[in-house]
Amino acid sequence: MNDSERRISTTVLVIGSGGSGLRAAIELAEQRVDVIVLGKRPRLDAHTSLAAGGINAPLATMDPQDSWQQHAADTIKESYYLADPRTVEIVTRGAEQGIRDLERYGMAFARETDGRISQRFFGAHTFRRTAFAGDYTGLEIQRSLLARAEQLEIPILDSVYVTRILVDDNTVFGAYGFDLADGSPALIHADAVILAAGGHTRIWRRTSSRRDENTGDAFRLAVEAGGRLRDAELVQFHPSGILDPESAAGTLVSEAARGEGGILRNAVGERFMERYDPERMELSTRDRVALAAYTEIKAGRGTEKGGVWLDVSHLPRETIMNRLPRVYQTLLDLQLLDITQHPIEVAPTAHYSMGGVRTRHDDHGTDVAGLYAIGEAASGLHGANRLGGNSLIELLVYGRITGRAAADFAAARAVQRRSPGAIANARAELAGLLAADGPENVRALQRALRTTMTEYAGVVRDENGLTTGLAELAEIEERATKIGVHPDLAGYSDLAHAFDLKASILAARATLESALERRETRGCHNRSDYPDPDPALQVNLVWSPANGVTAEPIAPLSAEIEKLIKDVETAGKLVE
Repeated sequence: MNDSERRISTTVLVIGSGGSGLRAAIELAEQRVDVIVLGKRPRLDAHTSLAAGGINAPLATMDPQDSWQQHAADTIKESYYLADPRTVEIVTRGAEQGIRDLERYGMAFARETDGRISQRFFGAHTFRRTAFAGDYTGLEIQRSLLARAEQLEIPILDSVYVTRILVDDNTVFGAYGFDLADGSPALIHADAVILAAGGHTRIWRRTSSRRDENTGDAFRLAVEAGGRLRDAELVQFHPSGILDPESAAGTLVSEAARGEGGILRNAVGERFMERYDPERMELSTRDRVALAAYTEIKAGRGTEKGGVWLDVSHLPRETIMNRLPRVYQTLLDLQLLDITQHPIEVAPTAHYSMGGVRTRHDDHGTDVAGLYAIGEAASGLHGANRLGGNSLIELLVYGRITGRAAADFAAARAVQRRSPGAIANARAELAGLLAADGPENVRALQRALRTTMTEYAGVVRDENGLTTGLAELAEIEERATKIGVHPDLAGYSDLAHAFDLKASILAARATLESALERRETRGCHNRSDYPDPDPALQVNLVWSPANGVTAEPIAPLSAEIEKLIKDVETAGKLVE
């Protein structure tokens, strides 16, 4: 027993302080259930705050003919028929309530002159259904949720890194972790645990996630507790992430830059979208533009740094300043680049984990009793391509539902069994890493892993590359057994990186093995050796260390939704 170990007890523990975690915690607090939120970064800086474009709900404020059914049909179509229809129905039916909740928490949506919430087009939507607040929608949502959490006096511990979910007899009883500032261990007892710790896009070299987030933490925590992953291979690549500086590689240049008339050129000056989508050109869909840019770079027509040029300098300066202020400011801050004068060097960047922990559609419970997963940590809604604006509404709908489910589960527990063995294992894992003094450097291994994933499991994959990737991963896993961990006066981030590496290795294995099994091209998943979709693979691939990859059938689609599915024109609808 560590004398400095902190002991905490609560009814429900929420891991992750982004939008989904906060919404679940608010639901619990409003139901007068004891809840604590743990986060590993400052609460206002959670990943949700980066979401720029908007949040979907069929409010029908701009297009009266919109409906939840049409929103569901658009979501299923865009998922390439891999989304779970029951999950889609729950989110689209519950979307308006999600918006009303945000209004109740004081969120300031953009509005029309008569007071209606403004809604705009966004990607493959039949109608205008994306509500927004400037180009800072995610930040506004995060602020509104935090304001409500403060009113409810929800304890949010900002610097606790969770290393393990504690389980006895396939039922959760809490979590273990440590404080990032002083390294002191923390033992948290809880009757239910909600995992809201994001996705795994940080395991690629260029990503729109910042350092130390989305390293697959939620995936590892769930799997080691006894859960499974679903759709790990389905990762959305955004077409335009910047390349410099290295510390900010992958930071997004909003697709609004193309929507406003930006032109893409390769290193020899060709407007290459003519080759890939001559009708829509730069206004083509996200997955097509990412694939086109990737193909140009691979064919040797990329820039010296391995990108392509996105040029808005021909647009009136006033248009750039009014319609693309954030893009202008970002490039000025990061590169001292004036986009009114010069083109931007961009390349496809890992953006969103459409897969995640396998959950039930009704309450987002997992294979482990009392353990739930929500937000980007979960799977089911997005299939092989996320409909723009759906991720933010998912947080609110399932945050509310799962908060209630966790409360009910906790209330129904007759007794809470605790396992001294599980706690001892968690303590030993932490102590073992703290004492690790091997020759391998964690950061170097993280870089090696990200290079492997970028090379062999990026925008385009094939059998040979994925097999090579798995061989390289096995080598990295072997080296990871010999790392050295050296906390210093600046804190225990070195220890956190060691756990991040464990998570990244597990997430990479799930992604590579699932991508190998999906021998087809569908949505974001491009297999150059299997260029067409395979009807037999209209299934979800579920992964666990014990059973590898297994196929799971998708629930049937209702006739009501099926008849509303049609091709949706996306031109002129491009924002984040």
